[in-house]
Amino acid sequence: MTWVTDPARGGDAVPAVDARTTLDDGIVGVGADGSAAVTRVRRRTITVLACAQVLGGLAAGSMVSVGSLLAVELSGSDAWAGSVTTAATLGAALAALWLARLAVAHGRRRSLAVGLALASAGAVGVVVAAVLESFGLLLVAAVLMGVGSAASLQSRFAATDLSTPATRARDLSLVVWAGTVGAVAGPNLVRLDAPVARLTGLPELTAVFVFAAAGTLAALLVVQIGLRPDPLDVVGRDGPAAGRRPRVPLRVAVTTLRRHPRAVGALVGILVAHAVMVAVMSMTPVHMTGHGATVQLVGLTVSLHIGAMYALSPVMGLVADHAGPRSVLVGGLVLVVTAAGVCAVAGGDHGVVTAGLVLLGLGWSGATVAGSSIIAGDVSGPERVAVQGLSDSLMSLAGAGGGALAGVGLALIGYGGLAVVSAWVGVAGLLAVLLISRRAALLPA
Repeated sequence: MTWVTDPARGGDAVPAVDARTTLDDGIVGVGADGSAAVTRVRRRTITVLACAQVLGGLAAGSMVSVGSLLAVELSGSDAWAGSVTTAATLGAALAALWLARLAVAHGRRRSLAVGLALASAGAVGVVVAAVLESFGLLLVAAVLMGVGSAASLQSRFAATDLSTPATRARDLSLVVWAGTVGAVAGPNLVRLDAPVARLTGLPELTAVFVFAAAGTLAALLVVQIGLRPDPLDVVGRDGPAAGRRPRVPLRVAVTTLRRHPRAVGALVGILVAHAVMVAVMSMTPVHMTGHGATVQLVGLTVSLHIGAMYALSPVMGLVADHAGPRSVLVGGLVLVVTAAGVCAVAGGDHGVVTAGLVLLGLGWSGATVAGSSIIAGDVSGPERVAVQGLSDSLMSLAGAGGGALAGVGLALIGYGGLAVVSAWVGVAGLLAVLLISRRAALLPA
């Protein structure tokens, strides 16, 4: 592969323009040896993104396991238990399109690095909020940590920038899977709260966020140093490039999505699975502690849930590549509905609650990996990154809505009632996906 130095990109190496040749699925290769060269860059990109996911996952796991407990402690009311999750997901929703614009204008590396930097600042902000006993500052910090979640979501699409149709779901799922280590380890770092509190004088429940800040900073360095060349430079950024269109209008993504019913069906499945998962998961720590569970048991339960979300994602990707992503999407939604039903009948049985959360994680994994693969493959051309940003934004908004309503639902109808309502939402989403998919199948390819 022939590379040249681009002064406009800070001296980064990019493929020589005159060597580019268009490959199938809109991917741009280079010269006669383009396939092998692009494959090498693809593998390097996935490795770098995976390493960043491992480190950045500490922040996600910390917010899930401890965020709701801190919210209750600082606000003094169980009704605010879902507020931190809601703030984080709103932050992710607001940041998703903005990060997509950054990616179009300046490449994936700049976009991901900015997101991780803000997430690290948010983790520090959580610690400061606990020290000052400021509920308002806690919510602001959660919004910043949500920007890191948006960067994590973008990473899975970045993994598909250089993919072929035969490897798209697998590549995406490998980056999703990489988050397992950090996301599972994050909640269990709560065991270090007491020792860290004694050493530093910080309040308990904040040690996990000290590690989260360090993890996101390390992930930032990995991306900044390792993601060279930028994958969007390799594909030529055949969408609105920096020099021609520095912004990605929302209307472009919306109008493009309307022309791709298969992607619409996939997006509906992703949104429903994510909303149900956030609603049930975010209230589980409060429910369990209300029934006598220790913080350590809550951390273990959340770790198993997050492990189920990420650990088998490569399997979901392989099955989606071979059996078709639509089948995996539908199967994932079925698991989500089943999981909500299990949580609805669990009562105070911590083992049954844990089993329900594990099933919920598996269902989320199948729906997210398969749905994202459909969106990445069905939409091509200049608006591809814009649609990906819209998908991430709506996914986060669905999570924010689920988290916000879950706190109110827990106060009004209890955990069991909340799980029943979530199950019916899952059923409605499953029927919608089947209907949209049937209509899309009748359209010409």
